[in-house]
Amino acid sequence: MSENEKILVVVEPDNHPHEVVNRASWLAQLTSCDLHLILYDTDAGALSRGIFVSNETRDLAQQIRTAQTEMIDDIASAARDRGINVSTDILEERPAADAIVQLAQDMHPRYVMKGTEYHSIAERAIFVDTDWHLIRTCPVPLWLVKPHEMREQPVVVAAVDPVHSHDKPAHLDQLIVESAKAITGPTDGEVHLLHTYQRIAGIGREATKTFKPITLPIDELSKKIQAEHREALDALAAANSIDADHTHQLPGSTRDLLPTFARTHGADVVVMGALARWGLRRMIIGSTAEKVLDHLPCDILIVRLPENAAAQAVAI
Repeated sequence: MSENEKILVVVEPDNHPHEVVNRASWLAQLTSCDLHLILYDTDAGALSRGIFVSNETRDLAQQIRTAQTEMIDDIASAARDRGINVSTDILEERPAADAIVQLAQDMHPRYVMKGTEYHSIAERAIFVDTDWHLIRTCPVPLWLVKPHEMREQPVVVAAVDPVHSHDKPAHLDQLIVESAKAITGPTDGEVHLLHTYQRIAGIGREATKTFKPITLPIDELSKKIQAEHREALDALAAANSIDADHTHQLPGSTRDLLPTFARTHGADVVVMGALARWGLRRMIIGSTAEKVLDHLPCDILIVRLPENAAAQAVAI
């Protein structure tokens, strides 16, 4: 029996299943992990657990389960052909995100992997989509796969915030960089650090229009902020042996800049950090990852600090 760590892979028949398992197989070989594939499909469970269940309905449910088993075994065969230990299961519980999180808590996999696709405005507005819930609650690194070819020497963008705005602790930036290097180290890939910061020039000039007697040193303040951000970014890069050509600071919002940056630099994966939030603040603020997910042309890896580490960082 293998004692390797596992990668938990969520397979959805209509969400690039072969692409997801292919990416998971690549990552499993990179990290010496086993794969546990779960086919997410609630049809059979709904048929067999209804209030009014006939023999015909039970038979239909059994036929669906048989077809599901054959499907997940067929999808798993490609990974097994690459010498990877693969186990399979069928997930019927609803809602999916809660069931996946529970599995992650029980299994402690190195990653949870899942395909992702465009989310409608309605899904984003009422937070019903599985991906949103997993971004917010998955206790282990969450790798969301998009249908694109992963190169042999991948380009990984680490989206960092070294000045720790939005209550983000410094430990999270380090975790983001380490997670990126874990991908590029064995493959001789590239890590690019990207930090975006909000300029005050536009805000300040608008203020001077309203309060004409007041003269604000906007340019001086902007240069000071830029220099402070750059100093923090360079320190993070130096601590992780990332050279200047791969260290980028851009003025503007991450939501606007990150997708374009990823396309321009041919990113295969973007690594971002997530913080646990509770109550109304969590509902209002959301996360940058949620805002850019639909617009990124590549995979996205969401990492978070362990709960005890995050709590200590916030307390400090």
